Amino acid sequence: MAASYFDVDGTLVTTNLVHPTLFYLQNQPTPLHTAAKLGRALLKAPWMALAELRDRRLFNELLFSSFEGMSEDRLLLLAEETFTKVMKPKLYAGARDLVQTSLDKGHEVILVSGALDFLMVLLKEHLGATGIIANRLEIHDRYATGKLLRPVVAGPEKARLIREHARASGHDLDECFAYSDSYSDVPMLSVVGHPAAVNPDRKLTQLAEAYHWPIIHLAA
Repeated sequence: MAASYFDVDGTLVTTNLVHPTLFYLQNQPTPLHTAAKLGRALLKAPWMALAELRDRRLFNELLFSSFEGMSEDRLLLLAEETFTKVMKPKLYAGARDLVQTSLDKGHEVILVSGALDFLMVLLKEHLGATGIIANRLEIHDRYATGKLLRPVVAGPEKARLIREHARASGHDLDECFAYSDSYSDVPMLSVVGHPAAVNPDRKLTQLAEAYHWPIIHLAA
């Protein structure tokens, strides 16, 4: 059995990691907590902007440090609302059909995302996917420390995690598929036998055309 590995942000949904994070920060227990969380995030913004250009792992770590001090109960309580209000409305038209095409072929469908696992589980269930590879917050005494558990799902690390998943699941990578919108995911795309560019950025479009990879355009 083959597997299909899907990037999420920009590939299946129009949102990125910042959007659900902002929803969490804006929905703290009190207005004072909300103001404090947003203020700290604003101070980190220049560093995050720089990290996004240079080091996706560092960007993830800076972004999710905003969750420090949030209770595990509140993280899970807000997950459904965050998914329903922020992510679900931003699914690309055709995203479900694209996933279903892989399922119809008998593929295991894995969502590979730098987003947090409790949100990706909801997307997985909504799309009918079979598994996730996603970031996980470190929880200590039922509160988030603001740190991510290793490995951090970002950049080239996605390729390694896909290789590990395929090996553990008995998949032949030459028979597997991968889908992404971003040139930064070229390592992830290159590790499988059947890569495809979905709503690709300019650099990925050029690469896909050069290597004759399928290019898929989904309407927003």
